[in-house]
Amino acid sequence: MEVVHTPVLLQECLSLLSPVGEPYEADAFMVDSTLGEGGHSYNFLKSYPGLKLLGLDADPVIQARARERLAPFGDRMSFWSGWFDDFYADYPQDARRPNIILFDLGISVFHYERSGRGFSFRHDEELDMRLNPASPESAADVVNGMEEKKLADLIYLYSDEKYSRRIASAITTARQAGRIASTKALADIVAGAVPPKYRHGSIHPATRTFQALRIYVNKELRRLPDALHAAFNTLLPQGKLGVITFHSLEDRIVKRYFRNLAKECVCPPEQSVCSCGGSPCAVLLTHKGVEPTAEEVAANSPSRSARLRVVRKLRDAGKERLAGVEAV
Repeated sequence: MEVVHTPVLLQECLSLLSPVGEPYEADAFMVDSTLGEGGHSYNFLKSYPGLKLLGLDADPVIQARARERLAPFGDRMSFWSGWFDDFYADYPQDARRPNIILFDLGISVFHYERSGRGFSFRHDEELDMRLNPASPESAADVVNGMEEKKLADLIYLYSDEKYSRRIASAITTARQAGRIASTKALADIVAGAVPPKYRHGSIHPATRTFQALRIYVNKELRRLPDALHAAFNTLLPQGKLGVITFHSLEDRIVKRYFRNLAKECVCPPEQSVCSCGGSPCAVLLTHKGVEPTAEEVAANSPSRSARLRVVRKLRDAGKERLAGVEAV
């Protein structure tokens, strides 16, 4: 099969999350929480012959592509269809617990180029943006149904778009003449709403609006804090959790949660007696986000904003470790 997506920070993931030299090396179990086309999973299975792996994805179409790609690994590879937050929230107590967990929070190039669901305005497609086609609300539903102020706030919050109010006003005016149903229609409305200098800048003026809608439709940031927490507690002690982020909002969530895991105590200063355990739950294996090399960025431009953070688990974490890690 033709592979569309190139996995980012691949060598860094293989190194930092490697089972080699670990007490579980001979019988390691990994969960790829965001399988996509299976790029990371393929390389982990190829690099570590003793590894078994479970791949999760909310999109049955892209998971079917991964199944085809990973078929040569036989029963070393298994699959689960659904959102990763649901998977970890309902993880069976009697199931095998993983030694390695990876989240790659980026959107696959397949979705932009081949899905036909309107993730990009490079192609004139139906304005959908749902990673799981069974999800109830599409981007078109949001654009055509959301109240103007709320729409402006959404665009600003999820993309830091400085012209969010002008864009939301233009959208609500345009939809009075008929439903906004395609990516080209929305991109043209956004371009017409911003000043000429901004319209002809280094990036297309609709880029941030499309990002904000995609994040909102798929609840990407709302899912993340609880999913990280449940995934961490699913890990076996001495296991490793790695997360690749692509923008500042999700990286902030991961960074704050990992720092809380590594603290000895996260109780409020005014609390006289510690109730959080008084010892770290994890060790930071990356003290700052690992960035792609210049060579990787030159070869694969979508990797330019990627950051990888990794922790090693010491013990389970209580809910207090989520303090200050707000979903947005």
